[in-house]
Amino acid sequence: MKIGNVELQNKVFLSPMAGVTDLPFRLICKEHNCGMLYTEMINAKALCYDDENTKKMLKIEDEEHPVAVQIFGSDPQYMGRAAEIMNQYPNEILDINMGCPAPKVVKNGDGSALMKNPKLAEEVLKAVVKNSTKPVTLKIRKGWDDDNVNAVEIAKIAEASGISALAIHGRTREQYYSGKADWDIIAKIKESINIPVIGNGDVFTVEDAKNMIDKTNCDAIMIGRGAQGNPWIFERINHYMQTGEVLPEPGCEEKISTAIKHLGLAVEEHGEYIAVREMRKHIAWYLKGLRNSARIRDEVNKIESYEEVVAKLNNYKADALTLG
Repeated sequence: MKIGNVELQNKVFLSPMAGVTDLPFRLICKEHNCGMLYTEMINAKALCYDDENTKKMLKIEDEEHPVAVQIFGSDPQYMGRAAEIMNQYPNEILDINMGCPAPKVVKNGDGSALMKNPKLAEEVLKAVVKNSTKPVTLKIRKGWDDDNVNAVEIAKIAEASGISALAIHGRTREQYYSGKADWDIIAKIKESINIPVIGNGDVFTVEDAKNMIDKTNCDAIMIGRGAQGNPWIFERINHYMQTGEVLPEPGCEEKISTAIKHLGLAVEEHGEYIAVREMRKHIAWYLKGLRNSARIRDEVNKIESYEEVVAKLNNYKADALTLG
């Protein structure tokens, strides 16, 4: 798998997710053979204004590569300048967000709202491609709503504008994450353009990944919610693609040990106060489906110290192993 001049070892990627795909989570996913990591989305305007919090989100470790940084905005000038700034950073790929459904993003005409204005979208794409020394990719949705499905039109504009690969989430903005992702739109885009197409939406299992590739003929898969509390999904899909064998799901011990490791990385990166709070959602995802997990989750949500969270999880793991 190749995007522009960037060689990728496999074709199972981590989707950019605000508040989720920070450095600690990316490192965990990389350990489990994720083919390409995406950062949280970066506000192009904030980057241009040298915002400190934005720069912190751009920290990339040597062991992460290859990494795609995703920027968002709808002003071609700011987006072009952001691309220029990103030339100094060590990421291999620069990605443009045209899929975020969040109200605070779309109210400014950014994210998936940009799909409603193909002419402006084209100006943004061309400005970023012109100013970037790296391959530029694009992430879109099916369209704004069922009456405005224009993913194929945007995909063709993207290819003509010099975009190196396109990721498509098979839902409209109006759907957010509800209902079912439409994989037919991924197949239509794959037939309509010649650059690599990355399918996204409703890949939660090894079988889902196989079905998406079979149904859409996409070149790669991007996993978002399916990786939350489940970084093993990357190695399990890759193993299946190579051997046809489905590896067993991780057990309770491995899930809790990984949650503790993830928490440690988060404390290193963000400090104890922020990390313990930010990790509550991740811990809930890791524990999902395990015995008595709701009780442990509620208890963890009230704890404010790293040591106490670790002790709570280790006790839970010991109890689970005793009970078998």
